[in-house]
Parts: sequence; structure tokens; C-alpha cells
Amino acid sequence: MKKLTILMLCIATLGLASCKKETVYQELRAKTYNFTINSNQWLRNTDGSYSVNKALSAIDGVTLDDEGVLVYFEHPNDPNGDIQLPYTYNYNAFSYKVYNGGLRFDVQDTNNLTATVPPNYNTLVKVVIIPSDYAGN
Repeated sequence: MKKLTILMLCIATLGLASCKKETVYQELRAKTYNFTINSNQWLRNTDGSYSVNKALSAIDGVTLDDEGVLVYFEHPNDPNGDIQLPYTYNYNAFSYKVYNGGLRFDVQDTNNLTATVPPNYNTLVKVVIIPSDYAGN
């Protein structure tokens, strides 16, 4: 009887030990997009500022509602460094707007809007889209 009890206890223990709960996590990974804004792409707006629109299909309704978007420009004086937008350089304020299907980049003079001069150099742009799980309120 003792041997039978020990045998049943071993079988039950083995059965319980093999029922291990596994949780699978899907890793969310950021995606980076690089492109260049050429100096001749800046278009003058009616208010005196300059803008460039860039289509980017990765920016959709989910991106606008739940994800994060970071934008960097290559530093004008240091090709080994980036500057996160918005930023000001040589009295020019650079900013961006994210919309469904793309981005709009703006530059304006910080002292006098009508004196805005667009960059006379090509700018390497890095856009990082960071996925996120919506957590609610």
C-alpha cells in the first residue's frame, strides 16, 4: 500500500510539474526611416515661413492615436551628430507636424518671420516611429 501511494504521488507530481504556463510576449520594435530634404524643396508659405511635406505611408491612424514619432535632423555643422526637432539654429526655428500619411517640416526666423531664409544645404532626416500598446485612461 505504501509503494502504491508513493507511486501515485510521483505520477501526480510529474503531471503537475509538466503543466507549466508559458506567456508569450511580442516585442514591439521601433522603425527608423531616413531621407534627405534638398535645399530646393523648401517652399515659401503665405506667412513668410518655409515648409516641406514628406509622404510616409508608415504614419497612419494607429501612429497618430497610439504611437510615438521622433524626428532628427543632421546637424548643419557636424555630419556625425543629429538634433531632435523642434530646435533653433542660427535664429531659424525648425519644427514638424505629423499627419496621416506623412510629415510637414517648417522653418521660420525667430526674430522676424518675414526674414525667414530656408536652409541652403541638404538635410538628412531620421524619423523614428515607436509602437506602443494603448493603455487607456
